Amino acid sequence: MDISLWEFAALAAAALLVGFSKTAVSGANTVSLAVFAAVLPARESTGVLLPILIAGDVLAVLTYRRHAHWPTLWRLFPAVAAGVVVGTVFLMWADDTGVRTSIGAILLLMAAVTLWRRRAPADEGEPSGGSRFKAPSYGVLGGFTTMVANAGGPVLSMYLLSAGFRKLSFLGTSAWFFLIVNTSKVPFSVGLGLIDAHSLLLDAALVLFVVPGAYIGKVAVHRINQRLFEQLVIGATVLGGLQLLLR
Repeated sequence: MDISLWEFAALAAAALLVGFSKTAVSGANTVSLAVFAAVLPARESTGVLLPILIAGDVLAVLTYRRHAHWPTLWRLFPAVAAGVVVGTVFLMWADDTGVRTSIGAILLLMAAVTLWRRRAPADEGEPSGGSRFKAPSYGVLGGFTTMVANAGGPVLSMYLLSAGFRKLSFLGTSAWFFLIVNTSKVPFSVGLGLIDAHSLLLDAALVLFVVPGAYIGKVAVHRINQRLFEQLVIGATVLGGLQLLLR
C-alpha cells in the first residue's frame, strides 16, 4: 500500500486509540474506524483494521478476563453469527457510501434508544439481560456492523449499558465478546479479499502502537467514575456515527 509518512502517522495514532478503547472506553475506536477509512479505501480499510482490533482484544482479555458475564455472551452469540452472515452478503454488493451511511445511521439510532431508555444506575449485582427480544436484536445489529465496518463496539456498548452493566463487568464482557467475534470474522474477510499479504504487512507495523494505547487505557480506567464512563461511551458512539454519515 502506497501511503505517505503523515498517513502512516494518522494510522498509528488510530491504532493507539484502538488499544485505549479496548481497556478504557469501549466504542471510542469508532474514531479509529473513521481514520482508517479516510486514509485507505473504506472497504479495504476494514481488512487492515481487523488484525489491529484482535491484538487489542487479546490485551483486553488479559486485563479483564475475570470480569466477563458469560450468560450474556451466550445469549448474544447466535444472533451475532446471523448478523455476520448478513453483513458478509451485504459487503458483496455494497459500495463505500452505502456502508458508511448504513453504519452511521445504526450507531446514532442505538445511542438515541439508549439515552431514551436510561434508568438509574444498576446495583453491583449481576446485570440483567433485559427483554427476551433485546439480545437477539442487538446481536444481529452487532454482528452486521462488526462485519461490515468493524463498528460493532458501539452496538454492544449500548446493549450492555441498557442492561445495567457496571464498568469492570462491561469491559470484561466486551473483551471476550470481541476476541471471539473478531477472530471468527477472519475467514470471511480473507474470502472477500479484505485481508492479504499487503494488508498484513501494514498491520505488522501498526500493531506495535496498540500496546501503549492499552496500557494508557488500563491506567486511566480506574480514574473514571461510572457516570463519566457511560457518558464517554455514548459520546464516542454519537461521534463515530456522525463521522460516518457526514464524511
